[in-house]
Amino acid sequence: MNSIRIGTRGSALALWQANFIAGELRSKYPSMNVELIRITTKGDRILDAPLAKIGGKGLFTKELEAALLDGRIDLAVHSLKDVPIDLPTGLKLAAITRRADPFDAFVSNRFGSIEELPSGSVVGTSSLRRRAQLLALRSDLVVEDLRGNVETRLRRLDEGRFDAIILAAAGLRRLGFGDRIRAELSPTVMMPAVGQGALAVELVEDNRLVEELVSVLDDRETRLAVTAERSFLRVVEGGCQVPVGVYATVEGNKITVSGLIASLDGSKVMRGSAVGSTDEAQRLGAELAQRLLDSGGRDILEGIQPQTEEDFNGHNDQRGARDA
Repeated sequence: MNSIRIGTRGSALALWQANFIAGELRSKYPSMNVELIRITTKGDRILDAPLAKIGGKGLFTKELEAALLDGRIDLAVHSLKDVPIDLPTGLKLAAITRRADPFDAFVSNRFGSIEELPSGSVVGTSSLRRRAQLLALRSDLVVEDLRGNVETRLRRLDEGRFDAIILAAAGLRRLGFGDRIRAELSPTVMMPAVGQGALAVELVEDNRLVEELVSVLDDRETRLAVTAERSFLRVVEGGCQVPVGVYATVEGNKITVSGLIASLDGSKVMRGSAVGSTDEAQRLGAELAQRLLDSGGRDILEGIQPQTEEDFNGHNDQRGARDA
């Protein structure tokens, strides 16, 4: 091949991710022409509703996957945490890059940590996972939906609409906003999303040439870790619509998987972990998920019904609905 077309969303962060992959390919194959094709997804178009309300799975990937299947692009670059567990028939994740910072970040102009927030402070996030864990820590906070790209969310914080916001640390650092991070949240405080911090390269299964080209981008340790995490999520059958977090680490031939299932209001939280051989990554993730479900996690998830924005505010808004 003398050229390759990369499909990407048009946000600054998505373009950074696509340009990173493009740069890696150019460095490996200097004579190759690498072109970026911008594609708008449903998640990009609908910004006035919570992710869970409009359907969380595939919101940021479906249009890119359609472009793969009809031949408009050769590969698609995603933030792995946006990629549903079940891919469309005929597609595969050919490479998962070395994971960057996998944790969430506390961002505020006035306070240095979650603990410093006064009672009734308004915290913005678009994630039910973050919402539930925030309320488990501080049930006296008001957690409100915050959509939009990284720049939009930071601007709304700066406009005074929120006392603090929670964002992925990797995204902030990739866009040069690392100085906005007041505190990085460890997994014991805020369990990350599946695959957070890693990039995924998706392509058509039978495109052997492109698969061979991108195979140099695949990171063994990251793939093992996210294999366990995605296996956990498959069993829990979660996505953006339920508060689930999972994080795996690899040291040599040992993998440690930690997971969490929570109620929307944070009043019920199930946690657990499993340790084993990296050869058992998929099994460990699945077994941990099953253990948490059997220990009360299933009851928690069964109590979570499809939510509306009013439902979200009603869980903990001490001052009534507020325009986010």
